[in-house]
Amino acid sequence: MGYSIKILPFLLKGMQQTLILTAASATFGTLLGLLLALARIAPARLVRTAASGYVTLFRGTPLMLQILFIWGALPQVGIVLPDTACVIIALSLNAGAYIAEIIRAAIQSIDRGQMEAARSLGMGYGLAMRRIILPQTFRRLLPPMVNELAALTKDTSLAMVVGIVELMKASQQQQSQSFRPAETYIWTALGYLLVTMTLMSLATRFEKKLEARG
Repeated sequence: MGYSIKILPFLLKGMQQTLILTAASATFGTLLGLLLALARIAPARLVRTAASGYVTLFRGTPLMLQILFIWGALPQVGIVLPDTACVIIALSLNAGAYIAEIIRAAIQSIDRGQMEAARSLGMGYGLAMRRIILPQTFRRLLPPMVNELAALTKDTSLAMVVGIVELMKASQQQQSQSFRPAETYIWTALGYLLVTMTLMSLATRFEKKLEARG
C-alpha cells in the first residue's frame, strides 16, 4: 500500500499528459475527419481520389512510424517543433483518417432521397449537407466515435517513443526504479480504464438525451 501511495502522484502527472494528448488529438482529428469525410463523398472525382489516398496512407501504415517520421523528418526541412506538438500532429492525422470513415459511413447511411428532396427545393449541395444530412448523423456516429476516442487514448502510449512522459512512460520509469511491475502496471491499467469508462458513460448519457428529444 505504501508503494502505491508513493507512485500515484507520478502516474497522475503522466495521466494529465495522456489527457492533454487525447483531447488535442481528438479535437483536431475530428475536424480533419469531417473534412475528409465530406471530400470522400464530394461530387468532384479529384477531391474524392485525394481524400481516399490520404485515408489509405494513414490507415495502412503504423502509427508509431507516423510519429517517428514527423518527429524526425520535420527538423530536416527546418521545422522544429516541441515533441508534444509532433505527437499531437501524428495522432490527429491518424485519427482523422479513421474518423473520416466513421463519418462517411454515417452520412451514406442516410436515405439518399433526402438529399434529392433538398436539392429539388433549391438547396445547394453544401447547404443540404449542413441542414439536412449532417444533423441526422449524430446518433449514428456516437458508438463508433466513442470506440475511436477510446482507441486514441490508448494510442497516446506511443508518445513514449519520443520521450514524452505520459501515463505509460511514467509507469515504466517507476517500475524500473522499484522493480515492482505488478502493482505499477495494475495502477496504469486502471488509469486507462477510468478514461475509457468515463467516455462510455458520457456517450450513454448523451445518447439518452438524443433519444428523449427524438
